[in-house]
Amino acid sequence: MGRNAVQTALRGFFSTQDFIEVYTATLQVSPGNETHLHAFTTEAIAIDGGRAPLYLHTSPEFACKKLLAAGEQRIFTFAHVYRNRERGPLHHPEFTMLEWYRVGENYEQLMADCAAMLALAAETAKTKRFAFRGMETDPLAEPQRITLAEAFDRYAGIDLLSSIADNGETDRDLLAAGLAKAGLRVSSDDTWADLFSKVLVEKIEPHLGQGRATILCEYPVSEAALARPSARDPRVAERFELYACGVELANAFGELTDAGEQRRRFEHEMSEKARIYGERYPIDEDFLDALSAMPEASGAALGFDRLAMLATGASRIDQVMWAPVAEVFP
Repeated sequence: MGRNAVQTALRGFFSTQDFIEVYTATLQVSPGNETHLHAFTTEAIAIDGGRAPLYLHTSPEFACKKLLAAGEQRIFTFAHVYRNRERGPLHHPEFTMLEWYRVGENYEQLMADCAAMLALAAETAKTKRFAFRGMETDPLAEPQRITLAEAFDRYAGIDLLSSIADNGETDRDLLAAGLAKAGLRVSSDDTWADLFSKVLVEKIEPHLGQGRATILCEYPVSEAALARPSARDPRVAERFELYACGVELANAFGELTDAGEQRRRFEHEMSEKARIYGERYPIDEDFLDALSAMPEASGAALGFDRLAMLATGASRIDQVMWAPVAEVFP
C-alpha cells in the first residue's frame, strides 16, 4: 500500500500546481531513438491482412511533446513503459514512468520539483532515510548539485571538457588517454561514448546520492539526445539526472525544439544502434513536425517504481509492483 500512498501524494503535488494528468497511447510508430534503448515490437494487422510494425513505447515523451505543441502548458503522466533486454533489482521489462513537462520554465525548476518529490515520498512513507546496498540518503536534505565536468575531475582526475569541441564533436583519443591515466581499461574499439559511460559507471555513480541526493547536470551534448545546448557552454546540454543511494531516479531536459537538429541526432543514434545491435527503429515524423511548433519547455522522467522502492525500504523494484512480469529466462 506504500506505493499507492506515494502515488496519491505525487498526484496531489501536481494538482496543486495546475497540472493536467494525461494518458498517452502505449503503441507507437517509433518507440524512441536512443542507441541503447531496446523496445518490444508488435504489429498492426488490417482487415485485409496487411501488416505494419508497431512498438510498445519506451517512454511517453514523444506523445507528451505533441500535446505541448497542441497547446498544453503543464502536464504529467504515470505511464506504463516497456524496455527489452532489462531485468534485475533496478530494472523490469514493464515499469511505471512519471513524466512531467512545464512550458516556459527552465530545467532548474525541475531540480526543485525533484527535491520536493523526494521529500514528499519520504514523508508519505513515514521515513527519514532511504537505504540501498549499503548507501543512505536523507530525502529531506537539499540535493547536492555537481556538473559532469566537476564529477570527472573529482572522482577520476579526468578533464572531460578538453575532449569536447565547441561544436560538440568529441576527441576519443584524448579521453582515452585520461582513462588510461586514471587506471581504467581502454579497448581499441571503445568509442568516446563507451569511454564516457565507463567513467560514469565505474568512478562516478558509486559516489552519487550518498548522505543526500545528487543532481548530476550539464551532460555533454553528445550524451543528451533530446536536450538543448546550454547557453553558458555549447559543449554541454541542459540535462540532469537525480541520484539517491547510487540509484538513478530521474532524467530531465531543457527540451530541444530544433526539428532539424533533432532529426540529425536521431539518425546518428540509429546508425550507432545498427552498428552495435544490427537493428534500427523508424523516426516518428509526426513528432518532428510537432517539435517545430512546440514552445520552449522543460521535462523530466522519473522511475516511479524505484522511488517507491527506496521510500518503502524494498530491495528490488518488483517488490513494489502489484503483479510483476513472470521470468521467461532461467
